[in-house]
Amino acid sequence: MTKPKYMFLMSALLVMLLASACGNQSNNGASDTNAAVTPETVEENTGGNTASPVYTEAPETDNSAEADSDKEILIVIDQTEKPIEGNSFDFAVKQLPEGFMLAEMQWVSKENLIVNSVQEAIEHGGNGEDGFYISGDGQFSGFFYPDAMKGEKGQVVFLFKNEQGKELTWKKEITLK
Repeated sequence: MTKPKYMFLMSALLVMLLASACGNQSNNGASDTNAAVTPETVEENTGGNTASPVYTEAPETDNSAEADSDKEILIVIDQTEKPIEGNSFDFAVKQLPEGFMLAEMQWVSKENLIVNSVQEAIEHGGNGEDGFYISGDGQFSGFFYPDAMKGEKGQVVFLFKNEQGKELTWKKEITLK
């Protein structure tokens, strides 16, 4: 399968995944207003995949007596080799606090800063351009990078937002293979 066809399929699948996640909100009337900081490591046997630590950050609180509810994010990064041209890693959002959606993805290193919005990632999923990509249906997502970035150490950062404008950030240090 050619790279553009593969990217289109991956983009389409990820959009479907994101769309299906939006319909899974509960209607119990309760809403969480504060996020708790939880640097908790989650191990998962994924056959070569790297289970990533869970990091969430709390927005500033108003010192209310209301108890914080834990908001955990689980993202799995898969750096196994794939039968395609170029260099990439895949990622999958496995767990996300209710009401939050992916807003931005970043690669941050001493050599490079790459920031893509979800819309840009969907475009990359269709055209195969370097950077973060999301397949058209949302099933596949990842990061394409040139040979010059191989071996680069850096941080993958995912920013999530809710309708009230609150943000949660997930970060993971990796070395590009």
